[in-house]
Amino acid sequence: MLRDVSVSDTRTTVLGTEISFPVGIAPTAFHCLAWHEGEISTAKATEALNTCYITSTYSTCSVEEIVEAAPNGYRWFQLYVYRNRKVSEQIVHRVEALGYKALVLTVDVPYTGKRRNDIRNQFRLPPHLKVKNFDGVFEENNSPEEYGIPANTLDPSISWKDIYWLQSLTRLPIVIKGILTKEDAELAVEHGVQGIIVSNHGGRQLDGGPATIDALAEIVDMVQGRIEVYLDGGVRTGSDVLKAIAVGAKCVFIGRPVVWGLAYKGEEGVREILQILNDEFRLSMALAVLFFCITLLLLAQAVQKGQEV
Repeated sequence: MLRDVSVSDTRTTVLGTEISFPVGIAPTAFHCLAWHEGEISTAKATEALNTCYITSTYSTCSVEEIVEAAPNGYRWFQLYVYRNRKVSEQIVHRVEALGYKALVLTVDVPYTGKRRNDIRNQFRLPPHLKVKNFDGVFEENNSPEEYGIPANTLDPSISWKDIYWLQSLTRLPIVIKGILTKEDAELAVEHGVQGIIVSNHGGRQLDGGPATIDALAEIVDMVQGRIEVYLDGGVRTGSDVLKAIAVGAKCVFIGRPVVWGLAYKGEEGVREILQILNDEFRLSMALAVLFFCITLLLLAQAVQKGQEV
């Protein structure tokens, strides 16, 4: 206490790139359901606030449209592996050519979970919307659709050896999304990825799975700074951000709040969501007598290593 906290600095880095504060946009699908310009508005807001936007495979704007709308934005691309591996290969080469800076491989969806809200709501993508990244990719047939593309296209045989396959396709850093145990975190390190996102897929894949903040500490302790660790799921306030960084996450990613912001006021709404979190995080830092975001991360790493601080 009794320290001057009138000036603070929320900047941090992810994969070597500086962002304005440690909150990025998690990959969420179908932004055009919330706002007519969808992911284009999200990309513009993220570019304006200088943070990281993970574009969803299931976006309702194409990656080309997103890059054109926000050419200076810092973007990663979220990837699934499909039974037809050529589909995954094509999208990898496509986003790399467009200047995306990392691939985020989602590993917790070998099959789509029992999403009761979607069943109850009889969710179908409206006919005027489509998953634009897959225009003309899948052959048209009479098979049932699942979230805008033919059902049963995801490859449930995906395994750790496929990390090497993905690395052979690209020079981009690879981040694995969906890690919840220290054992899987160690395997991620051993397989040469550059980062992991501690994630339970918004709680929609497996009922009763752990909260990400509860899983974070043992993962950070196992990784010991060898790769970067991020978190998504359940972040709603700036103090939530502070807690995750204090435990050892380099950055957090938000999903649902972005869609709420879009539904409220499009690009401006997403900006407001990000600005609210930034302001609250800065306030939480001040009340915890912290001046620099990077100091908080270094303190967390020291505690995890058992060092005196």
